[in-house]
Amino acid sequence: MGLLDILLGRTKPVVPDLDQLFALPSAAVTLEAAAGFTPTGQGAVCFATVEGSAFEQTHREVQALLDADTERTGPPVRLVRDDYGYSWLLSQRTPDQLPLLVNDLHAVNSAMEVNGFGPQLLCSLAGFEDRRDGTKEAGTEQAGGRRLALVYLYKRGSFYPFAPLPGPGQRRDGALELQVQAALTGDLRIEQDLGRWFPVWGAPGL
Repeated sequence: MGLLDILLGRTKPVVPDLDQLFALPSAAVTLEAAAGFTPTGQGAVCFATVEGSAFEQTHREVQALLDADTERTGPPVRLVRDDYGYSWLLSQRTPDQLPLLVNDLHAVNSAMEVNGFGPQLLCSLAGFEDRRDGTKEAGTEQAGGRRLALVYLYKRGSFYPFAPLPGPGQRRDGALELQVQAALTGDLRIEQDLGRWFPVWGAPGL
């Protein structure tokens, strides 16, 4: 099964439910209490890269809509392409503005749907980090500076945690991901198929 099959959930079609994104702020409270992670203020929407004037017009409309927000004080919304050829629309808010960031993610997904690009939507993510000072013990990673994303699978209507380990190489903290899964089961619709917890290496906003 390829990346698109995993992210699009082709083996089990589910009606997208973007309102699930609005559960993120309450989940963030639980996440901080359970694991010490707090929002970074960054989030992004991933979609299969589309060429053509219709998509470019949609992208400009979405970007103009989000940048017109009078409460936005950070960098403008920007479109980036990762090393795997996927496109990401990145929004940056202050760490205490997670509800506004969620509104951004919802607006991007909704605009893509309305303009006929729903099939290209793959996932959305919100970034978190553990800023607590930590000491490195034998066989463990230092707590301070760890990163985490809560990833929403558009075609599955579910979330999963992705926790890349610091340092060289592409390694993930499976124990932390399972800890977050257990902590957030009551707050988010967690993806039960662990095979769909796809690593989003190099994702902007993480």
